[in-house]
Amino acid sequence: MMFRYRIIAIIAIAFGFALCNAAEVTPPQGNVRNLTANDFFPHKNTTKEFNETWNYQFVFDNGTRAFVSYSTLYIPGSGKKIGCELTLWNFKGKTHTVGRQYPPERLKTIKETSTIDIKGEYAMEHQPGKGHRVYFTADKGGKFFMDVTFDSAIQGKVPGDGVWKIGDQKLGQYIHIPYGRVSGRIGYESDTIAVKGYAYMDQVWQTEQATDLAVRSVNFSTNTKDQMYAGRISITNDRKFVGYVLYNSPEGIKVATPTNIMDGDRDYNGKKFAKTALVFDFANKIPNLKFAVDKTFQKASLLDKVDGWFAKKATKIAAGGEVLFYRGRSQGSNDKKIDWAITGFKD
Repeated sequence: MMFRYRIIAIIAIAFGFALCNAAEVTPPQGNVRNLTANDFFPHKNTTKEFNETWNYQFVFDNGTRAFVSYSTLYIPGSGKKIGCELTLWNFKGKTHTVGRQYPPERLKTIKETSTIDIKGEYAMEHQPGKGHRVYFTADKGGKFFMDVTFDSAIQGKVPGDGVWKIGDQKLGQYIHIPYGRVSGRIGYESDTIAVKGYAYMDQVWQTEQATDLAVRSVNFSTNTKDQMYAGRISITNDRKFVGYVLYNSPEGIKVATPTNIMDGDRDYNGKKFAKTALVFDFANKIPNLKFAVDKTFQKASLLDKVDGWFAKKATKIAAGGEVLFYRGRSQGSNDKKIDWAITGFKD
């Protein structure tokens, strides 16, 4: 039973949103505003299952990508935990992943410097924007290292308070850095290299963790700041859309909310992985976005992190299926490169 709870908690982080039965969705109320340090700091634990994740996607000029997440989560029977995870994709031709968990008291909020620190080995330093630093060091299955700083960043925005109501539950989403240029160093074992590139960063909290129903989460960002699309859209069990996208128009940054999502020429309900091209239609005359998802550069499984045949079988049973992470890069309908990720149960 404890093993099953542990897997459920991992799935909740991977999806970045609450998986729930059919329920009415109420969007945030209020005007679009700039994000602040208070949005970035950990939010109040209002329920036992409350969880929160800070997500980063780094796309470096040398072809390496890094995916970083810091999280607070609840594991039944074990209580609150802090999770730290890093994946280095195509680091000199290979992929390396590490995940660590710590008791909640290891996370410290330093408001004077707008910093979140985890036992001195992981940090999100300074409010997201220019000068924001991401630090990660771990020694588990190899020595992992990252020290990267945003040299520039587009201002993050959010509609109202950024909180969606899904039935009786709540979900908060904040796109802190839709696009920014970064530089620093990353490493595995004793091999560290200097890197430059671009990055995206968002934050999600929810009052309920995953149960036994699965839907999809689609996250994407653009490789340039002009005509940029960046954000996260989640699809509930009854095909309602949660989340938002930032679009950099000639008039400035606008919040884009989806009115429809299609997979090719069919409405997309998230029940299966998209097969051809995703098409997002947005409100308020924002141009639609289309990009192919039929080719991936990485197809990872939750089972990849589990050692042993029996453990893999137990994990699959406990999870209710195999959870896959599809990541790719495609040409968007705006003639920009779209870096995307789709998370969900295996078809």
